[in-house]
Amino acid sequence: MSAAHVVVFRGRTTVARRALPATATALTTIATVLLTACGGGGDAKSDDIKGADTAGGSPSASASASPASGVQRPEIKLPAEFQLTFDSWTSSDSVEQAVLDDTREQLRAGYAAITANEPDGGDALAFYDTKSGLSQDQQWIRTYTGKDLTVFGELPAYGPRTTLLGGGKTRAVVTYCTDESKAYTRNRKTKEVQGNPAGTDPKVFYTVTLTKNADGVWQNVSTRAKRGGC
Repeated sequence: MSAAHVVVFRGRTTVARRALPATATALTTIATVLLTACGGGGDAKSDDIKGADTAGGSPSASASASPASGVQRPEIKLPAEFQLTFDSWTSSDSVEQAVLDDTREQLRAGYAAITANEPDGGDALAFYDTKSGLSQDQQWIRTYTGKDLTVFGELPAYGPRTTLLGGGKTRAVVTYCTDESKAYTRNRKTKEVQGNPAGTDPKVFYTVTLTKNADGVWQNVSTRAKRGGC
């Protein structure tokens, strides 16, 4: 909902973002920039999660114009069954706030593409990604869509820290954590639900590199993750 491609543990698929699969050392370069699968320990039943059986639900949407640039941001919708939340994503510095806002929306756009079954990421993700960032995210998304998977449950993103580079004009790094304890994958056809395998640390630490484009949008260049790094 940032935090990499689907990670497989002993034949099972997990749901977080961009964590490195233990069984995919040959894909290290790709995996370090992709979301892993969300999930708590073990499997969960759809009826254990409020709204999990709702195909569409009341989607949460986001659409706003940037106060700094006047650029109209794309509308991003997530289904009610997937609660991607952001705690304390605020800063008294206007530049840092702009970076945090676009980092948040980029993550929402990625998960929106998964829940909408859009393997190419859709217009919103292209808006918040550089060319290289989009290529990485498309690989991540297709790890879900290629297996007919969607996500549901709760995924909080918290503890963000912003570092402005190059005088804070064009480059920045944002770090944050996610907690996958109550987030899961579900197969669209079979309805099978899975979470992270028992014993997997549900918390993932993310490092996002961004650059500011000519329109004043802070776009994702790359994302790295470390499971258990929070």
